[in-house]
Amino acid sequence: MVMARGRHAGNSEAELLQTLLEACGQCEEVPEAHVDIHTGLSGSGVAFVCMFSEALAEGAIKMGMPSGLAHRLAAQTLLGTAKMLLQKGQHPAQLRTDTCTPGGTTIHGLHVLEQGGLRAATMSAVEAATCRAKELSRK
Repeated sequence: MVMARGRHAGNSEAELLQTLLEACGQCEEVPEAHVDIHTGLSGSGVAFVCMFSEALAEGAIKMGMPSGLAHRLAAQTLLGTAKMLLQKGQHPAQLRTDTCTPGGTTIHGLHVLEQGGLRAATMSAVEAATCRAKELSRK
């Protein structure tokens, strides 16, 4: 989660709030202008990631894997990927590149995802969610 310091909050208040929020997970202080972006990325991103997990599993189901197993493996794939990104501190592009072998399965699958516009659709989804968060915060 993120927190934005109000103009009347001092260092001690900000540190106290951050300590309290970190009891629930990671918390970073950001400028107020980033709060709605955080809503679009992290708040709405949960649903975006769930949709991707569902699509991964459905691809495996289409190929003949039992549904329960496919959904468990898709979730574990997301969890493992998130852990590697956080622990290694790598940019996602580097991990993606490291996963590809010339002429291999991953690069062929990535090509199909690029053809389908996954990257652009995801960026547009975050943009749409952020714009809606900004609209709602003005009400």
